[in-house]
Amino acid sequence: MNTQQQENKYLMKTYKRYNVSVKKSKGQYVWDENGKKYLDFFSGISVCSFGHGNPAVISAIKKQLDLFVHCSNVYYSKPQVEVAKLLLDKSFKNGRVFLANTGAEANECAIKIARKWGSDNPLKDGTKRYEIIAFKNSFHGRTLATLAATGQEKFHTSFKPLQEKFVFAEFNNINSVKKLINKKTVAVIIELVQGEGGINVADKKFVKDLRKLCDDKNLLLICDEIQCGLARTGKTFAWQHYGIKPDIFTLAKAIANGLPLGAVVADKKVAEVFNYGDHGSTFGGNPVSCAAAVATLKLITPKLLKDISDKSKYFIKGLNELKNKYSCIKEIRNLGLLVGAELDFAGKDIVEFCIERGLLINCTQGNVLRFLPPFTITKKDIDKTIKILGDALKWQTLKK
Repeated sequence: MNTQQQENKYLMKTYKRYNVSVKKSKGQYVWDENGKKYLDFFSGISVCSFGHGNPAVISAIKKQLDLFVHCSNVYYSKPQVEVAKLLLDKSFKNGRVFLANTGAEANECAIKIARKWGSDNPLKDGTKRYEIIAFKNSFHGRTLATLAATGQEKFHTSFKPLQEKFVFAEFNNINSVKKLINKKTVAVIIELVQGEGGINVADKKFVKDLRKLCDDKNLLLICDEIQCGLARTGKTFAWQHYGIKPDIFTLAKAIANGLPLGAVVADKKVAEVFNYGDHGSTFGGNPVSCAAAVATLKLITPKLLKDISDKSKYFIKGLNELKNKYSCIKEIRNLGLLVGAELDFAGKDIVEFCIERGLLINCTQGNVLRFLPPFTITKKDIDKTIKILGDALKWQTLKK
């Protein structure tokens, strides 16, 4: 049996996979078991953002493997401290970090911090606050709590009753948020770019108004940067585009460039909320993952950020030229190299056409082509992508 046949026999049916069995990868390329080469414009859902097999990251992993692979969190671990320091140097000087394994776990931790803060800081009448406002079309994870915070009904089916006290506002609508605030509200959680939701970018005025509203009402602002963080948007963190600071932000995906790691970064307002035993993780902050993260974070330089912005502009220019040629492209949306092209038809066939031509992309929300290329792509790679997409849209047009 080949890999696909074995998968059908041994694994649960949780992923509807494309017809690609990966054998190896390097830089911006992936090869399948048949030796076919693909240009990767998906990078494992923004995980291998710094390129597959990045030499600096691989070197750090190998060095740590020779030292120790696991250390219980009842002992000290230098790689954890190094990751935390790098994150705080780039964000909150007086903050604190919790290290988890995944984005969902990071968001769970943020939710727990918010609720403990609300419990520890009741209103004058003794009311303890715990209700959290999220946004329609959001995605925060697949655990029961983060699923409850996800504003898409399709993910809720079959898993009800969900955890209570998450309510959903309209994205980019400050009045919608205001209407949902009550005396039990403790926080607002937002993706500044809704990735799975279709590459919906938050308006600058809306985010500034949201920060002010949270300040006025003494609410915490939590930014979910699982997909949009760590240089993806041309800034180290997406919130840096908006001239605000959240009270908490969460990271995962690209932080260790392929190894599992999540992080919660809390500013001084909530940095000391947890006491010993309030939260924990057996594998969170694994030393090998942390060593990879240290190497990854050191790759984020002003030069890299400028390079990402330049490549983004070049890519968007090419996509807009396709939009002008093919009316089936309704809108191009992006922040940096987090890019979506909304179609007026289902995008599944376009994705499969691109895969057949050696280009890996993704479709979300049924009709939004999603592009998350590694930062190692070149303008030549972008030109190739535009050419394949153009061929796909031409084929789709003729097929109609």
